[in-house]
Amino acid sequence: MSAATKEKLLKGALRTLTEQGIAKTSARTIAASAGVNQALVFYHFGSVDELLAAACRYGTEQRVARYRDRLDGIRSLGELLAFGREMHAEEKAAGHVAVLGQLLAGAQTHPRLAPATAAGLDLWIVEIERVLERVLASTPLGEFTDPAGLARAVSASFVGIELYEGVDPEGASAALGALERLGALVAALDDLGPVAQRAVRHALRRAPRA
Repeated sequence: MSAATKEKLLKGALRTLTEQGIAKTSARTIAASAGVNQALVFYHFGSVDELLAAACRYGTEQRVARYRDRLDGIRSLGELLAFGREMHAEEKAAGHVAVLGQLLAGAQTHPRLAPATAAGLDLWIVEIERVLERVLASTPLGEFTDPAGLARAVSASFVGIELYEGVDPEGASAALGALERLGALVAALDDLGPVAQRAVRHALRRAPRA
């Protein structure tokens, strides 16, 4: 019963963030959404902030697990970016983009939410880094890229686009299109013959690095 109640509270917290926003998320509203007594928020989690932090990780773990098989099947940067567009549409329709926006907003004024939100994003970053290591290894760019840093850059780009879409949908779509064209450029480099690939690698080795 205890585990079932905790899961109700976690789901209730995420539902409350989606439907009412961080400003109206409280022990009372979460308990009402979960269909349990308000006192159980504090019994199981100690505080609303701790519940929201746990809900952030719980929700992200559920989403990452949902997409892991698809991520494992990605074989190019273009496929990764196309997957990102599809996932964005699915996550927006399910209300998860709204949850992320509320958590990021709440982290500005609720210090305990910041590390929890970052930890949730890190779950995505780990998965994306694995994909990047795999798809870039055999390309001319493989030895010149930092998969860990690039994974964070890709994740940050998609988070920014998700939030930006709320005020400028056309601009967000254009940004996604630009990322996909970048993927096409990488694919074009990968299709070069051995001589051309060696020339690209030579040019990159000579280029100054930060």
